[in-house]
Amino acid sequence: MNNSTDAPHLVIEFIQSSPTSLVLILDLPPRKDLILHPEYLKTFYEDTELEKQRQVLDKISEAQPYVSPSLYIRSVFSPTAVVLRVDTSSSGGDRLEQILRDDVSNVAQEVLNIWLSLCALDEKRDVGDDEKACLKKRDSLFKSKGIETDIGSSLPRMFGQEKADRVLEVLQAVL
Repeated sequence: MNNSTDAPHLVIEFIQSSPTSLVLILDLPPRKDLILHPEYLKTFYEDTELEKQRQVLDKISEAQPYVSPSLYIRSVFSPTAVVLRVDTSSSGGDRLEQILRDDVSNVAQEVLNIWLSLCALDEKRDVGDDEKACLKKRDSLFKSKGIETDIGSSLPRMFGQEKADRVLEVLQAVL
């Protein structure tokens, strides 16, 4: 989303660590403080019943809540975020594919439809110039910290610290 609206962004991330294990992140992270803006909580999280989608995936026996080691990452999720580790090592890679096809796909499509209808295609959430500036700053910090946290932790292992620092420097300059 750009800074002309305060609607949440869409996050869909699959981090596969083996043929039988992955971490799933599916969320509409808020762009406003939910305590200060209870109408935002109601509009995007309560009225949409996003919590029901999270609960569907919680029922999968191979799924366990995933807790990121990064406090920053944990702080940006919405109250309805799907953040799960799915491990099918006892039942094999076919079971992981089945879960993705039969369960995750349906929930992801529902979340995407909610985001498209309420966030991406809804033009009723225009914001004033002051709020646009705040959203722009918030989004920039969100991207910058996300790059630092996500990419910054894995690049040094793959390419060494010197190259990782150079890549991060270039990415940060673009933001």
